[in-house]
Amino acid sequence: MSELLDYILKNEDAFRRNRLPSLYSDFALQKKTNPDGYAINVAAWEQALNNAAKRGHTSSRGVRVRSGSTSSQNNSATRRKKTDHLILRTDESLLRDLELSDLGRPVALGAVFNEAMQKRNMVPLPIYKTDAGCLKKSQWRIIDPIGGVRQLKGAVIGSDESSPKLQVQELVLVENLKEAADLVIKRATGYKPSKLDLIYSKESFVERFSDVLHDATEVSDADFDILLVYLSRDYGVISYDGKTIKFKSAGDSTDITQQDSTIASIKTLVSTITRQVEGLEEKIADLTASAKTALNNKNRITALSALKSKKLVEHNLQQRLNTLAQLEEVYSKIEQAAGQLEIVQVMEASTGVLRGLHAQIGGAERVEDVVEELRQEMAKVDEVGSIMNEAAPVIDEGEIDDELEAMEQSGREAKEEIEAEETRRKLAELDSPKEASGEVSRQRQADKDTEAQLTNRLSNLSVEERPMEAK
Repeated sequence: MSELLDYILKNEDAFRRNRLPSLYSDFALQKKTNPDGYAINVAAWEQALNNAAKRGHTSSRGVRVRSGSTSSQNNSATRRKKTDHLILRTDESLLRDLELSDLGRPVALGAVFNEAMQKRNMVPLPIYKTDAGCLKKSQWRIIDPIGGVRQLKGAVIGSDESSPKLQVQELVLVENLKEAADLVIKRATGYKPSKLDLIYSKESFVERFSDVLHDATEVSDADFDILLVYLSRDYGVISYDGKTIKFKSAGDSTDITQQDSTIASIKTLVSTITRQVEGLEEKIADLTASAKTALNNKNRITALSALKSKKLVEHNLQQRLNTLAQLEEVYSKIEQAAGQLEIVQVMEASTGVLRGLHAQIGGAERVEDVVEELRQEMAKVDEVGSIMNEAAPVIDEGEIDDELEAMEQSGREAKEEIEAEETRRKLAELDSPKEASGEVSRQRQADKDTEAQLTNRLSNLSVEERPMEAK
């Protein structure tokens, strides 16, 4: 099983075992009979190929060794594949990489590319390079040497009734391209860099952003060519002249100047010499280890040879270090001068603002005139107020005091009357329970007297008198 197919089967949920027969069938015939199923299969293949390319599993363009390690073993550990992430090559090798032992090759892959190109999710590489508006056009047209101009309908020119034959070509993966561009911009501008940090040579740009999509693989040179076209032409965030790259910043010239090219060259040279220094240091360490090994093996000649080579390498290393120190000092001075220039430009702009404001003010003499006029007008207001006060009627202050005293006396009397009334009410409430209690006592006494009288009358009556009265 190929690396590409292994990645898709392990990471794409749409490629479950029960879905594979449908995905590998000629589902292009379902475009009219089962449009939903057709769209699902197309989307599954498109997403799987985009994700696989983003992780570097579609094609490789050699191997690159990253420097900076201290041993050959570490160099092997940092070896990373340089592969296409933004470009997909549709040819026999792609079909072979996707072949399954029981289902064979995907039959409808041509229809997948046809749909992706119609939606501008994939764009033929030659068209993208030459046509600035290809991502916005509704259709493309190509030159047919036999039939003249005709419409480009996807992977091949043919009927929509069955799956078209896969055409050998290279397609730009637009989704991956946009994601890579966003990541590059975020990495380049996310930490508030200086203007010099926004300038790159093409070599330093490639080194800086080689792993922008995937840490384990590097973006290919062909990918970088497409990415730079997109950032400069379609996105408009960089200026690029084929050698120097400058991210655009507010208040700065959009054109690449000779100064920009020189700064980019210095940065590239510093990076190159730094790698050379690291390589020489590794070589010195290897020669030292070889000399020690030779001495342990009692091989004096080999040890002397290793030490002589070490001395030569150390001499070269010292020269590189001196050159690197000089370049870093030059770059530091350039960076300092650039900062000073920016400060001077701000001060100059501020001076212009102040000059304009002073021109609007009219100078100190005009300010004195304005203040004097203001004082005169304020004095006029006070004068008018004095005249109006003189015209007002004269009021007897004694009468006002008497009236105020009478009002205060009336208020005190009203307050005393209210307090007296409140006192009488409270006394009345206290007397009411006593009167009620006396009335009850009198009623009880009357009842007792009545009961006593009845008892006396009954006791005076004899038994004999009662029958006679009855007769």
